[in-house]
Amino acid sequence: MSQTNLLLLCGGGGDEHAISLLSANFFETSLADIDDFNVLRVELDADGHYHTKEGDNCELTNRKQIRFEDQSKVPWPVDYVIPCIHGYPGETGDIQSYFELINLPYFGCDSEASRNCFNKVTAKMWFSALGIPNTPYIFLNEFNDDAITQTEQALDNWGSVFIKAASQGSSVGCYRVDSKEELASSLKEAFSYSPYVVVEKTIHARELEVAAYELDGEIVATKPGEIICAGNTFYTFDEKYAADSQAETKVEADISDELSAEIREYAVKVFKGMKLSHLSRIDFFLTDENEILLNEINTFPGLTPISMFPKMLQNHGDNFSEYLVRNIKAQLI
Repeated sequence: MSQTNLLLLCGGGGDEHAISLLSANFFETSLADIDDFNVLRVELDADGHYHTKEGDNCELTNRKQIRFEDQSKVPWPVDYVIPCIHGYPGETGDIQSYFELINLPYFGCDSEASRNCFNKVTAKMWFSALGIPNTPYIFLNEFNDDAITQTEQALDNWGSVFIKAASQGSSVGCYRVDSKEELASSLKEAFSYSPYVVVEKTIHARELEVAAYELDGEIVATKPGEIICAGNTFYTFDEKYAADSQAETKVEADISDELSAEIREYAVKVFKGMKLSHLSRIDFFLTDENEILLNEINTFPGLTPISMFPKMLQNHGDNFSEYLVRNIKAQLI
């Protein structure tokens, strides 16, 4: 049987570059014993340059080949790509647009779904359009006096707000604001990350996560897991990935079967409604009044040793390697 040449693309050069490399390690381990695949790992840096794990400079051409700068090396034909890139240009849909342009099959959500989920403005519009409850919010498109006034009014109404850069992941450009003294500087900082900003009401709630994924044509939504942050904090970038993180994770949240079923139904609804593919981590809030609010969708969740997606998938009874291989082979038929 001929092998499939599988390009494992990682890095990206953004704020989550290092996390992407850790996730790529997980993919390599998961594929290590699969004889059907010949895997080449290539890293994309902040300048848009590619290089192999061994340091060979190369590029992905529109002929679906990895072509090496060292012309003595034979070009490597690519049959399939795993774009293991968190944030830009992976979860933003940019790299997927190129794959679609050259008709190269790949793992994960398509360009449009990725773009719609990554931009918090678009995502919240979709959540509301699908009838899925989410946090109260306002949108801002420019840092000026009017934006400051609108945010001050929101702070007066809600008591506390989160100011979020609209096009960032992993809590990058995200600030909790409890007083007007810190409001303008937080807004300015958020706008430095994105041309659009979302201001959301601070929700005092439990943070629950669902691994939603496709397997043999069916959409699976796991029982919700839970993130428990230390003190009165939120799940920052450092808390997600730092070795000394004080956050606690539970692969299964201690909630009623009824609440769990409702959250899972919302996860499947948004997965179908936003046309997601293969994998996603869907995050919810659960208030003290048992109100469920959809927070955000990660279309290429982290696969580090402390990441929730692989733990929840395994807890559901599925093997990540088998799940991955079955999805890849289904596309190559």
